[in-house]
Amino acid sequence: MRAMNAPAAIFDTHLEQFDQDVIEASHAQPVMVDFWADWCPPCRALTPVLERVIAHHAGRIRLAKVEVDEGANMKLAGRYGLRGFPTVLLFINGEIVGRFASAQSERWVHEFIAEHTSLE
Repeated sequence: MRAMNAPAAIFDTHLEQFDQDVIEASHAQPVMVDFWADWCPPCRALTPVLERVIAHHAGRIRLAKVEVDEGANMKLAGRYGLRGFPTVLLFINGEIVGRFASAQSERWVHEFIAEHTSLE
């Protein structure tokens, strides 16, 4: 159970809140952003992998979920030059420090995080 004011480890965000939820928040701790779509089988395969990895890191990294087909969220995909889904971006101190596309294994995602952060 998290403290009343502690941010959720996994949360949905959208175009209007992205800068606050991701860019600003990444100055306090790393934020991974999963750009996904409901119609995308690899997106659905990656979701439980990301959830387990985030749970493993217990509050030391957050996961923002952006459904690209919702509202104006596709503009975010355009902003970051995304060509397919799922695509995951890792933000630290307001900057993208890593990215990957398509479904990956849990081990691969752990290694990706370790490569780009001080988390193991």
